[in-house]
Amino acid sequence: MSHPAHLHLDCPSGISGDMFTAALLDLGVPLTLLQESIQNLNLPEKVSLGTERTIRGGLSGTRFLVQETAHAHPHHHEHHHHGRSWADIRELLKKSKLLPAVRDSALAMFLRVAEAEAKLHGVPIETVHFHEVGAVDSIVDLVCAAVGIHYLKLENITASVPVDGTGSIQCAHGTFPLPAPATAEILRGIPIRQLDVPHELTTPTGAAILAHFVKKFGVLESFTADLIGYGLGTRDLSDRPNVLRAFLGHLSSVSPEATETVFEIRTHLDDITGEHLAHAIDRLMAEGALDAAASPLLMKKGRPGHLLTVLALPADAEKLAAIILRETTAFGLRIDRVERRTLRREEKTVSTPYGPIRVKLGYLGDSLVQIHPEDADCRKSATDAGVSYSEVSSSARSLAR
Repeated sequence: MSHPAHLHLDCPSGISGDMFTAALLDLGVPLTLLQESIQNLNLPEKVSLGTERTIRGGLSGTRFLVQETAHAHPHHHEHHHHGRSWADIRELLKKSKLLPAVRDSALAMFLRVAEAEAKLHGVPIETVHFHEVGAVDSIVDLVCAAVGIHYLKLENITASVPVDGTGSIQCAHGTFPLPAPATAEILRGIPIRQLDVPHELTTPTGAAILAHFVKKFGVLESFTADLIGYGLGTRDLSDRPNVLRAFLGHLSSVSPEATETVFEIRTHLDDITGEHLAHAIDRLMAEGALDAAASPLLMKKGRPGHLLTVLALPADAEKLAAIILRETTAFGLRIDRVERRTLRREEKTVSTPYGPIRVKLGYLGDSLVQIHPEDADCRKSATDAGVSYSEVSSSARSLAR
């Protein structure tokens, strides 16, 4: 792909380490590569990896199977027979023959789990003992996740808001409500939504993958999918397919930087002077409004008035709404969440025959679609050179192009 590889994870039924690895396998990561990487770990247990093509909720996808050859059954996330300390796993990874980038990603994910466990149990991180995440299947899941991401050369990973059930889970320390304490701690600072499903949907390994690799959580925006992989969970769920969808592709011509959610604040004003309104707009702009403008309005009973419209970043919306109520004659206002699209902007200075002029450039994808010479520079150069404003502006535009 000519565009940077971008992975978007759709997690309608949560995420676990095995579902994530299964989705990468479904996208074309070779199983033999994962098998070689696990051999390079030199685990004391003998482990074999496999896949299974099956159905969850009517959707066909891949299951990732981890089997200790000393045991007769595959390890799923309900079966945990071994525990290791953070120091054990760190030593195991550092001594492994994994590629440095893969090893470092795996270490970083396990460190997140170790920090969560240390905080939860009030112990130093060096003494943390993993129960569930120290089991062979969890070690394999996180290492294979790092291997697959490195293989696909992923530069950008986004995900939908992760979900979990509302039941309880049996851990080494007893029965806890969902999300499991380690999962909740690993996802601290990340949005999470609970569903009325009596099962664990997002596991600590799934949470560690999200927390380490995902740059942005939310809906899929301006994305072109080249491949879609389906990683299947262990159990069937009654009301939804237990599937992790992985979209591999690239951002479309409207980049995520050019698309953002903002708040639009509007109010009708029929008893405010022009000077009063101008002062309010100046104040709003000074306090961080993205834009503030007033347009004429014919109100009820034929009264002239103004529509004041303010664009605000989500973090500034409440502050700016309060300024409108304080600084204008408004008794109320409306706030809507809207999507704002902007051109990618650059600024440069061009050397014209009339002097240097600053120019703003606007790009749609890679195409230059807007050129705006700086007004103050054009005025000064036109006056100094004794030529028309349009002559200076035209010269700056042609040189910028």
